[in-house]
Amino acid sequence: MDTSSNPRMTQQQVCRAIRDQIILGVFAPGQRLTEDTLAETFGVSRVPVREALRTLEAEGFAFSRPYAGTFVAELTEEEAADLLEIRALLEPLCASRAAQRRTPEQLGRLKELTALGQDAVRAGRFDELTRLNSRFHEVLAEASGSAMLAQLITQLGWKIAWVYAVELPRRAADSWYEHERICGALEAGDADAARRLVAEHIGHATTAYRLRERGAATAGS
Repeated sequence: MDTSSNPRMTQQQVCRAIRDQIILGVFAPGQRLTEDTLAETFGVSRVPVREALRTLEAEGFAFSRPYAGTFVAELTEEEAADLLEIRALLEPLCASRAAQRRTPEQLGRLKELTALGQDAVRAGRFDELTRLNSRFHEVLAEASGSAMLAQLITQLGWKIAWVYAVELPRRAADSWYEHERICGALEAGDADAARRLVAEHIGHATTAYRLRERGAATAGS
């Protein structure tokens, strides 16, 4: 990603850019993240890079070793299982509330994100899907009317994207069709259907992840 033409990137933007590249596997687990290289890549001084790396370490995307530097963390199977279980509990609640509390603007944004996701799938632009998917679930949480839920889902979403990133091309079309059905339930104000559809959506994604893990284990045995 060439960002050298934007020398005024903020610390938050640098953090997001590095996080996105970790999620997408551009920066691999165990890879060293050097301040000088990242500063040159993003066209900024070392200060925002240093602050971004501290934030990413606090979020669990990176870790540091004394006198060695900062490295990309690895998402363990135990952590992934915890994230999936927490998501399965929280997001259906968000959807149920959103069916009753969403604004017309929030529903319109969810429909817009769904259309953008479906267009990206048809065109094979899979690199766009992680951000679109995360934003869909963030807006869904915001539509619940609970600031606390929205904050939790946003923070959770970055790690969930990390869990699912390599599975995107395989399940992309089904996932965005499921988003479309969720929008339909929200538009109808059907809280029970919204809760059920989001629970099914998460269940399908979780199954795909676990099948992938099982296949990887078999291939390596």
